[in-house]
Amino acid sequence: MQNERKIRKGCGWMIDIAHAKQEFEKYLDEYDREDEQIYLKIEHTYGVVKYAGEIAGRMECSGEDVELAELIGLLHDIGRFEQIRRFHSFEPGTMDHAVFGADLLFGEEKMIRRFVKDDKFDELIDAAIRKHSDFKLEGIHDTRTLFHAKLIRDADKLDNCRVKLEASIEAMLGVSEETAGEGLISPKVWESCLRRESVLSADRHVPVDYWVSYLAQYYDINFPETCEIIEEEDYITKIADRIHYQEQDTRDRIRILTEDLKRYLEMPAVSVKE
Repeated sequence: MQNERKIRKGCGWMIDIAHAKQEFEKYLDEYDREDEQIYLKIEHTYGVVKYAGEIAGRMECSGEDVELAELIGLLHDIGRFEQIRRFHSFEPGTMDHAVFGADLLFGEEKMIRRFVKDDKFDELIDAAIRKHSDFKLEGIHDTRTLFHAKLIRDADKLDNCRVKLEASIEAMLGVSEETAGEGLISPKVWESCLRRESVLSADRHVPVDYWVSYLAQYYDINFPETCEIIEEEDYITKIADRIHYQEQDTRDRIRILTEDLKRYLEMPAVSVKE
């Protein structure tokens, strides 16, 4: 962590985040803003921008790194909008939205230049966006790039807390709120929880598996500042309590998972992930 802080002390170059937001709004004009899934992702994008800036601010990053974090937050899900238009789905089997978004920004047309004129951080931004939804963050060796890749993953998960509490169950899961609480947690999903790991998409088979996976993702938090926000907002309890689980076994396991997540997020070890 100390090495990251030393590298992050800035060198004076600032991103024009206001200009980047203006260009993002122009990009969104190509999509149906009244589509509930499009609207959900627009709101999510700006939520991630806010949380990226807040985490970076709490860590006392340089102004350059705060704006870089916000820019990555603004662009991290740019591939989602085309995924929704083509497939009306968030499922990873329809499209790898992170890779698509990175290719969209850094391909031959260099769409990234619409949002930021300087190419100084192209490789860093590309890697952070391309890997933000990977099951595990691997393959980044540059310290500053790794820091921003971790930060966008944390900011993404933080705003997903808000999304899980505010968005309609139907928009997220494609089923009613009542149906979302039916059934038992699949064995592989529960095994991931017991190992304190995120849940593989392929292991989710019923709606309640998806909801459990939304909780288990908080086993993959990188910074204590993120944990502080989760605890301050009591997000774990609120997300767990949103669904009415119809099976007693499911209710028992949700209680176990909720209690363990709270203990995990209080552990100092969360702050030293490498």
